[in-house]
Amino acid sequence: MRGDGRRQAQVYSSVMFVGIQTRRQRRILWATPLLFAALWLAYVVAAMRAPAGRIATNLDWGVLTSGLDSVAAWRTAVADGSVLRLFSSLFVHADWIHLLGNLVFLLIFGLAAERSMGGRRFLVLFLLGGALANLAAVFAIGAPDGVVIGASGAVSAVIGAYLALFPGARLGVVLPLGLFLEFVRVPAFLLIGLWALLQLLFAYSGPAFGAVAWPAHIAGLLFGVVFALLTRAAIARRLRRSRGY
Repeated sequence: MRGDGRRQAQVYSSVMFVGIQTRRQRRILWATPLLFAALWLAYVVAAMRAPAGRIATNLDWGVLTSGLDSVAAWRTAVADGSVLRLFSSLFVHADWIHLLGNLVFLLIFGLAAERSMGGRRFLVLFLLGGALANLAAVFAIGAPDGVVIGASGAVSAVIGAYLALFPGARLGVVLPLGLFLEFVRVPAFLLIGLWALLQLLFAYSGPAFGAVAWPAHIAGLLFGVVFALLTRAAIARRLRRSRGY
């Protein structure tokens, strides 16, 4: 009997340490890193060209601020493929400061947004929001000799979507505090204020002096809010599935 008791105790003790499988699914974030790499690579390739080549890249990939003001012009743009500039312009930046601001906030808000809505939905938000934001800038500027470039409108769409889904959220960022880097959680609205301040600084420094397309930022932000509200139910279902509910 004593031997049976010892064996039984051994069975019970071993069972206590058996791991219990949960239904929570770990998902790999791929869309934000992919966009980050594409934006960085496109800038590096363009920067390696001579000044005349960089100007040609801006003109070839950017959205011209004239030529889309009629139905006939739209038909022509669709037929010759130039309408795709609304998307290609997202990957062209005026200088490294312009690029860096977009990359930083793409990582801060993009990773959090993609974790909630999924990679494919996030990619649609970024590309479609950026294209519509640049289109809004084209109509607002209306100058015959301008060109709209940059992913600021797309990043604005990501920020707008995240704020619509999680208005009271805090996001983790790494800040230099003294001699060390500290991980802190900052209210999302404070980061939005920092983003707006940086846009003001970028507007009056470097080659983009006085040439920030504010209509693109506003249009992108509004698109992101609307996109999030329209897809909120699908995002909620996805979150429930990922958490095993």
